[in-house]
Amino acid sequence: MSQTERDYSQFIAGDFYTQRMEKGPDDRTMILNMGPQHPSTHGVLRIIIEIDGEYIVRAEPVLGYLHRMHEKMAEVKTYLQYMPNMGRVDYLHALAWNWAYVGAVERLAGIEVSERAEYIRVITTELNRITSHLVWWGTFLLDLGAFTPILYAFEDRERILDLLQIPTGSRLTYCYFRPGGVAADITQDFVNGVRAFVPYMRSRLPMYRDLVTDNIILRQRLERIGVIPVEACRRYGATGPVLRGSGVAYDVRRTEPYSIYKTLDFEIPTDKEGDSMGRYKVRMAEMEQSLRIIEQAVERLPEGPYLVKGAPKFRWKAPAGETYFAVEGARGKIGVHLLSDGSNKPYRCKLRSPSFSNMSLFSEVARGVLIADAVAILGSLDLVIPEIDR
Repeated sequence: MSQTERDYSQFIAGDFYTQRMEKGPDDRTMILNMGPQHPSTHGVLRIIIEIDGEYIVRAEPVLGYLHRMHEKMAEVKTYLQYMPNMGRVDYLHALAWNWAYVGAVERLAGIEVSERAEYIRVITTELNRITSHLVWWGTFLLDLGAFTPILYAFEDRERILDLLQIPTGSRLTYCYFRPGGVAADITQDFVNGVRAFVPYMRSRLPMYRDLVTDNIILRQRLERIGVIPVEACRRYGATGPVLRGSGVAYDVRRTEPYSIYKTLDFEIPTDKEGDSMGRYKVRMAEMEQSLRIIEQAVERLPEGPYLVKGAPKFRWKAPAGETYFAVEGARGKIGVHLLSDGSNKPYRCKLRSPSFSNMSLFSEVARGVLIADAVAILGSLDLVIPEIDR
């Protein structure tokens, strides 16, 4: 083996940089690995950081440790066989990915969805959005050194999971939506549970604010840290709370309305500061808006079928053509681009992951910050690594 090959094999094994820790590219700097096992990355993400003292000179994310070939798997599965994959791309907001995929299939084939199914999709997806934000809230604060909030977050999240388990049969990697509707109807117990949960969760949000949001320690860790200009968001394609935290009210539910969202009354929270605290406040406000959406959808829930007649079956063949469908996920814009050759399997499926674009900002934002602040910035982006290594 040549010296070049040995160096490359050491790089793949993660030893290349650690052997040069004593001296970086500059005599004053040092190279360190943050991850892939670092607890604050919440997944198999590796970030190579070059530091001068405790300040970051350069940060380079390294992906590919969790690549599961989701897009390639679409080419060897039927349209319905591929549905369980969607719950495993972003496991925290699995129902948004469910919706993006079935929406693309429905648009490709011209399938109409029953009105009741549209309301059920909105209710369950918004409940799932709150669970995603609660996991982010608890783990983010845990990264910053606060243990108590994650106990409150998971207590409230369990209440939602108990509800979502009734129609879906699952608690995390949901596979509930179907082209033409949903897999099962919701019950009166589910509806009653949702009606009871909305005021309960509203009563918890002021406690979250008093305990954490207004805490001076948290504010000093997040305010003016990791400021992301709007122009940087546009260059990298950042969406979701990251973009809205920089003052742009872009939300697919409003700008590219789908389903019944255009008939519902809710606001798009933004923050003009563009820092880690701004992104934090946007997500906290979004939980209240999701409760508003759920409340309206439950009250207007119509009767009717939960799945249209003639909905695609196991070996259903889609018409030839291509389509794109986007939804608003907890991390931003989720897109599914389908290309069909007329067979019972997609010819090509391209997944648009918001975490990939949002994470790409980190290299630029992390320059010149303290290592401790890098953890705060990374957490404020709310990355789900399996969504990136898709």
